[in-house]
Amino acid sequence: MGDDRVENTQATRTESHDPDFPEKLLQFMREGWRDDPLHAGPRPEVPNYAKRRAALSAAFAGETLVIPTGRDKVRANDTEYAFRPGSDFAYLTGDYDPGSVLVLRPNGGGHDAILYTRPQAARDRDDEFFRSRDGELWVGRRHTLAEKATELGLETAPLTELAAALADCAPGRTRVLRGFDARVDATVRPYDPKRAGARDRELAAVLSELKLVKDEWEIAQLQDAIDATVRGFEDVARILPADRPVSERLVEGVFGLRARHDGNDVGYATIVGAGAHATILHWTRNTGTTRPGDLLLMDMGVENRHLYTADVTRTVPVNGTFTPLQRQVYDVVYASQQAGMDAIRPGVKFQDIHLTCMRVLAQGLADLGVLPVSVDEAMESDSSVYRRWTLHGFGHMLGIDVHDCANARKEHYRDGTLAEGNVLTVEPGLYFQAEDDLVPEELRGVGVRIEDDVLVTPAGAVNLSAGLPRRSDEVESWLATQREAGHRLPG
Repeated sequence: MGDDRVENTQATRTESHDPDFPEKLLQFMREGWRDDPLHAGPRPEVPNYAKRRAALSAAFAGETLVIPTGRDKVRANDTEYAFRPGSDFAYLTGDYDPGSVLVLRPNGGGHDAILYTRPQAARDRDDEFFRSRDGELWVGRRHTLAEKATELGLETAPLTELAAALADCAPGRTRVLRGFDARVDATVRPYDPKRAGARDRELAAVLSELKLVKDEWEIAQLQDAIDATVRGFEDVARILPADRPVSERLVEGVFGLRARHDGNDVGYATIVGAGAHATILHWTRNTGTTRPGDLLLMDMGVENRHLYTADVTRTVPVNGTFTPLQRQVYDVVYASQQAGMDAIRPGVKFQDIHLTCMRVLAQGLADLGVLPVSVDEAMESDSSVYRRWTLHGFGHMLGIDVHDCANARKEHYRDGTLAEGNVLTVEPGLYFQAEDDLVPEELRGVGVRIEDDVLVTPAGAVNLSAGLPRRSDEVESWLATQREAGHRLPG
C-alpha cells in the first residue's frame, strides 16, 4: 500500500540539537534497568464506557468501526501542542494517550472492541525509550498492554499491528471517524463514492447523538468542572482592583492557574473582554486592560481531569458598581436568560428556548430605543433585525466538548426537543459595537453576556453553575466579598 499505509514501526523522533549515541553508550543504556510494575486496577467508570460502546455497536450491527484519537500536533518546528485526546475516542474508551485507535469488529452478536496503542518499550531491545523524544525517559513510563487492558476493561494490541488489522477491513462494511489520523484515513478509504463519505459522517453523527443525554457519571464530571470554574472566577475577583487597570492576560493567567491545578486545562480559549472588547464575541487575544467605570466580560471554563468542561460567562463592573445604563443592559440580559431557564423542560423544542430568550432581548432593545421596528416584526423569520446586537443563539450542548454533540443531525439537536439528561448552556448577550452609529453614543462599547450550565430534569432546569450569582445586585455584592477576601490573603 506504499505511503498510504499505516506504518508498522514507530519512527524514532530525535532532537536536532542533541549529540549522537556512540555504540558503547548504546550498549550501556540497554543494560541494568529494573522493570517496576504500575499499580493497575479497573477504573470505576469502566462500565460507562462499555455501555457507550454497546450503544454504538447496536447502531451499526455487522460493520467494522474505526475511531482514532489523533496524534500530536506541531506547534512550531519540533515543539508540539499539549496532546488532548479525540473527544469521541475518549468518550468510548477513557484512554488519553496519543496515537491510539479503537476498532470495533462485528462478532455475530455485537462487536469485539480492540484498542491499538503504544505499549511500554522493551528496554533490552528497543532503543526508542531513550533515543526518541517520545521515549519514556523523555515523557514518562507508558503502560504495558496488560496494564492498560486492566484499567480500561478493553482488549489491547500493539499499535504496530494496526496496519494489518485495517488492511483486513471490508471496504463496504467499514466506517471511520475521519479527520483525526491522516494515516488511518488514507488506509481505509471512503467506500461510498456517490455520496463522498456519507457513511462515515453518519458514524460521527450517531456518536454525537449518543452524547446528547448524559449519564450520572458524566453529570458528576461536569459538576466537578463547574465547581472548579466557580473557584477560578473567585480567584480572578480577588486580584481585580477597583481603582487601577490590570491586563486582560493577568485575568486569563489567574484563571488558567486554577484550571491546571484543579483540572486538566481550560476547556477552550479564555475570553477576557474589558470595555469595548466585551462586544467582540470571541475576543481571545486578551491584550487590553481593565478600566474603572467599564464592564469586564469573562467567558471561562475549566476542563476537568476526565475532559468534561464548564462554560460560564460573567460580566462585572470593574469599580464594583454598575452605572444606571450598564445595569439596564445587564438586567435585560438577565431577564432573557431567566426566561430561557424557566422554559426548559423535557419535550420543549430547542428552538423555542431560543425564541423565548430572543424576544426578551428584542423587547429590551426596544426599551433602549435602538430597535428600528416593533418587537413582533423584529421576531419575524424574514427580519430578525434584533440580531445586529445579539448575533449568536441562546446556547449549546455541553459535555466532553464545550460545543458538545456538534455533529448531531438537526432533527436531533437544533430542530429537536430537549430530553432529560441534556446539559446545555443558556447564554444570551447584548453587544453594542464601538463603531455602531445606530445606537446612542453612551451605549457604544457596552457588551454583556451571562452564561450558565444547566441540566434538564423532569422538573425543569437545574443550574449547575449557581455557585456564581447572576442578578446585578448580587454580582456587586459577590465582587465586594471576593475583593475583601483577597485583601486578607497573606502577602
